[in-house]
Amino acid sequence: MYLYSLTLQRATGIVCAINGNFSGGKTQEIVVARGKVLDLIRPDDNGKIQTLLSVEAFGAIRSLAQFRLTGSQKDYIVVGSDSGRIVILEYNKEKNVFDKIHQETFGKSGCRRIVPGQYLAIDPKGRAVMVGACEKQKLVYVLNRDTAARLTISSPLEAHKSHTIVYSICGVDCGFDNPIFAAIELDYSEVDQDSSGTAQREAQKHLTLYELDLGLNHVSRKWSDQVDNGANLLVTVPGGGDGPSGVLVCAENFVIYKNQGQPDVRAVIPRRDDLPAERGVLVVSAATHKQKSMFFFLLQTEYGDMFKVTLEHNNDIVSELKIKYFDTIPVTTSICVLKSGFLFAASEFGNHSLYQFQAIGEDPDVESSSATLMETEEGFQPVYFKPRKLKNLVRIDQVESLMPIMDMKVSNLFEEETPQIFTLCGRGPRSSLRILRPGLAISEMAVSELPGVPSAVWTVKKNVSDEFDAYIVVSFANATLVLSIGETVEEVNDSGFLDTTPSLAVSLIGDDSLMQVHPNGIRHIREDGRINEWRTPGRKTIVKVGSNRLQVVIALSGGELIYFEVDMTGQLMEVEKHEMSGDVACLDIAPVPEGRQRSRFLAVGSYDNTIRILSLDPDDCMQILSVQSVSSIPESLLFLEVQASVGGEDGADHPANLFLNAGLQTGILFRTVVDMVTGQLSDSRSRFLGLRAPKLFSISIRGKHAMLCLSSRPWLGYIHQGHFLLTPLSYETLEYAASFASDQCAEGVVAVAGSALRVFTIERLGETFNETVIPLRYTPRKFVVQVKRKLLVIIESDQGAFTAEEREADKKECFEAAELGENGNGNVEHMENGDNEDDPLSDEHYGYPKAESGKWASCIRVLDPKTATTTCLLELLDNEAAFSVCTVNFHDKEYGTLLAVGTAKGLQFWPKKSITAGYIHIYRFLDDGKSLELLHKTQVDGVPLALCQFQGRLLAGIGSVLRLYDLGKKRLLRKCENKLFPNNIVSIQTYRDRIYVGDIQESFHYCKYRRDENQLYIFADDCVPRWLTASFHIDFDTMAGADKFGNVYFVRLPQDVSDEIEEDPTGGRIKWEQGKLNGAPNKVEEIVQFHVGDVVSCLQKASLIPGGGECIIYGTVMGSLGALLAFTSRDDVDFFSHLEMYMRQEHPPLCGRDHMAYRSAYFPVKDVIDGDLCEQYPTLPMDLQRKIADELDRTPGEILKKLEEIRNKII
Repeated sequence: MYLYSLTLQRATGIVCAINGNFSGGKTQEIVVARGKVLDLIRPDDNGKIQTLLSVEAFGAIRSLAQFRLTGSQKDYIVVGSDSGRIVILEYNKEKNVFDKIHQETFGKSGCRRIVPGQYLAIDPKGRAVMVGACEKQKLVYVLNRDTAARLTISSPLEAHKSHTIVYSICGVDCGFDNPIFAAIELDYSEVDQDSSGTAQREAQKHLTLYELDLGLNHVSRKWSDQVDNGANLLVTVPGGGDGPSGVLVCAENFVIYKNQGQPDVRAVIPRRDDLPAERGVLVVSAATHKQKSMFFFLLQTEYGDMFKVTLEHNNDIVSELKIKYFDTIPVTTSICVLKSGFLFAASEFGNHSLYQFQAIGEDPDVESSSATLMETEEGFQPVYFKPRKLKNLVRIDQVESLMPIMDMKVSNLFEEETPQIFTLCGRGPRSSLRILRPGLAISEMAVSELPGVPSAVWTVKKNVSDEFDAYIVVSFANATLVLSIGETVEEVNDSGFLDTTPSLAVSLIGDDSLMQVHPNGIRHIREDGRINEWRTPGRKTIVKVGSNRLQVVIALSGGELIYFEVDMTGQLMEVEKHEMSGDVACLDIAPVPEGRQRSRFLAVGSYDNTIRILSLDPDDCMQILSVQSVSSIPESLLFLEVQASVGGEDGADHPANLFLNAGLQTGILFRTVVDMVTGQLSDSRSRFLGLRAPKLFSISIRGKHAMLCLSSRPWLGYIHQGHFLLTPLSYETLEYAASFASDQCAEGVVAVAGSALRVFTIERLGETFNETVIPLRYTPRKFVVQVKRKLLVIIESDQGAFTAEEREADKKECFEAAELGENGNGNVEHMENGDNEDDPLSDEHYGYPKAESGKWASCIRVLDPKTATTTCLLELLDNEAAFSVCTVNFHDKEYGTLLAVGTAKGLQFWPKKSITAGYIHIYRFLDDGKSLELLHKTQVDGVPLALCQFQGRLLAGIGSVLRLYDLGKKRLLRKCENKLFPNNIVSIQTYRDRIYVGDIQESFHYCKYRRDENQLYIFADDCVPRWLTASFHIDFDTMAGADKFGNVYFVRLPQDVSDEIEEDPTGGRIKWEQGKLNGAPNKVEEIVQFHVGDVVSCLQKASLIPGGGECIIYGTVMGSLGALLAFTSRDDVDFFSHLEMYMRQEHPPLCGRDHMAYRSAYFPVKDVIDGDLCEQYPTLPMDLQRKIADELDRTPGEILKKLEEIRNKII
């Protein structure tokens, strides 16, 4: 079995982010690393975030840093990854790619303890970079430029120290003196030697400065000083004339300023007043904002509170450090402060946000200072504050993020054309259920009812040079309605259009006159109001029309074509007539090429299933140039011109092309290339769009031509980053459409459906899915779909959180206290300047108040996804938390389908995993599944992490025991069990009488239940220890699994073993056969192995397109979705494996990792072809594309066609 792996949605979580002038202009961009993807994003003028470039790096990106050489205008990017190499990238604005400037190998690949790549630090003047490992090794590279002003890099200089753990490193700003780097280090050499444990208790962190002597080209340890053991982060303080130099050390509860030869200046970090005393406060991310005369730092704590830190300094001596409460935003992994007044927050979980500064925290607020630091017997006196609404920041945009996907199911609950993907995402108060549909999101601007059922709609400008449209023209069965576009849209009667007849086409003709084609003639309305009419001869009527700005072709009933051109004076002149053999089904004229007077091609579709290309040249007018036969009657034709681009915005070289698109009656879109000189047709592709014949319309998207296809749902065909994408729009069925431009909506679409006129815009191009978000209360764990009732049951649980009732009571108490004024005056003002009471976003924004770590909050929710309403929500009381769920039909049908939920009470992970008790709750569904009622709960002796229905009973995995239960009146009754599993059972799947059990660290076990003996036997297991994170049953002998190191694998029981087990009448084979070394007697074989590079948390089998093949869909912790499709022909396997091989040779990954080694990071890759690498083919330079195509004996066009075809089989 060979599989094709394709990422459907790139990772949406962010590991780290940096900002700088990467394109070399004035604008600032942000580079974000999403695990294995590098993105370049930029806020546009309206404050919306645009992705300029997204590149798959085929390696784990661990750290990013930016630097610029002195006097240059452009920032370079340094990437620390798992490749054992340092890579320096430059963004090439013309070609829209990252160019690799340098790649220096220093160690082994993989994320190892002592191989650098985990930390990066830059000398603020851009003269050197330090790359550090978690332990022992640190290397310094000197950066310089040669005579041609190109960046050069030196050999690495070592700054190693063995037996030392590094927590953070940064560059120290010391002007143009020798570069200095600071590191927080912990030496454990004595701890290793000392068995009594005293050295461990006395181990002490140090702040160490390393100096790079540029003269001697050597790194030496310059200074070391003790620092708090809670120290976790260093921030560079501006120096060299801009500030006092030195570093800020962020430690638990404190921020300390340190510099060589100066006393420490320390201040406490203010705490939330509802924080339990046992919890400290750590800073998780920091940003510096530097202007000519001042600088400040923004630090964010692990609870989401941001603080502004300022230093009072005089002649490089710091006298005071102040920490002032700034605002509270969700916890981030990185903060980027842009010069343009934006703050980009890359959230740890949930959506990322872009904020704008309203103020920079100059107003008085809760503040702690080193001058007012008080020491008592218990330690330093804390400073308290209450979180409030945003005051200094305002959110203006957010980027959707699915991270982390906890569970996922694919099901067509809404009975649409394609199934929906239901994902549980997020953590704590920011968690959500997201319903993903393949397609682009639409934002609807206006919907207005019309006086009848319209048949068509057009928009026209009054002049070629106009920016906006002047009229919307709507045609009905026997009338035409003209609406003028201004501040509002209203009906007009003086436009010159004939309104007593339906229209066939309305367009701008020449430079400034309008044309209306109706069944009885053509009406030409000149700019000065003069009207020319051309009437049809005899009893004939016009049935079809095709036009561009200078040419018009009409088809009369009976199949006669008449061709008109606009002459020099702007008059419409009849040029030629031509009789076709039969009636014309559709026609279209190609757009007029740049700098020409006319277009050369006319396409005519006939009822005899052919499309003909006719010439419109004066020399051979109406001569047939080529004929294409198609599978059914063409209903609609459209020429789509793709402009030539060399690099350009979309980062791909392709010559100018003319595509002819045809919508056929069977719902197929047929696309073929027209030779621009001869008019010959070649390279045809077809794709099924829906159950109605697609109608094709030309619209413009981001200034480029695009195609809107209206079938049983709308589709958009457009060029994005070098690929031609054909993507559905998540919108209802439309009848007719036209592009729309007004001052409120620059690039919209106006369409008719039913009796309504709709105006909408298309959001976020290039995305595969759009999402509907339903917020949840706690971190979701698992869910089940009730397909018949179209409901979801979700279990949610959070550690260290209060239940909803406790939170409400707390809020109330605090509110009453403020009313009575017990806390003096301060609190009342606080309530007035806006407390959480009236803030609907409060919990999502501020996080829940923290409880002790042993406390759990959990609930079971029944949700109707169609209306997004929760029909039932049960909170679990006294410290119980739900971990597994399934629906089960027991033998006695008394209650019908029941819900089983596995819970644990008082679960603690530290110092040793322990629980008070485990339970299995059985609920029955009331009022048609919308609410739950507890039947009974059964205490068990472990955490039930897996539940599954099996032959009218319930299978439960409790710790290392697999147990079969039946339903009793007061509790569940044990029927049978097997205690021979190695560790913890985390998944159970069943098929007929086989049970497939997943162990937390020992992969799959195949079991069989013998009903006559009431025994569970393990008859096969895996020989590779795998830490399972997800599993899915494929067929009778095959299981798919994923492990915590980011691998996806399939195991299969050999056919002969499977047959023997099934044909064993006595049961002796299973019962008496002994396993080897405590294992099962038979072993499964690994048939597929692939390193995804991201922890896969859920697997599902589904077909995402109507009539498409089934594929395995996976969701990951970083919020990406991917698919594995099985190849059906050997030729495809050969083709793609060769393409992959040449791509590996010609286009090595960006971060320096070897592609083959990356996909085989833990186990050698087996029988999987990496579609993400193959899909980079169109982004290669043209000569390289040709070179690879020649090696494969194909043309580049054929390779692109194969890539498009296989992608269309998946989505």
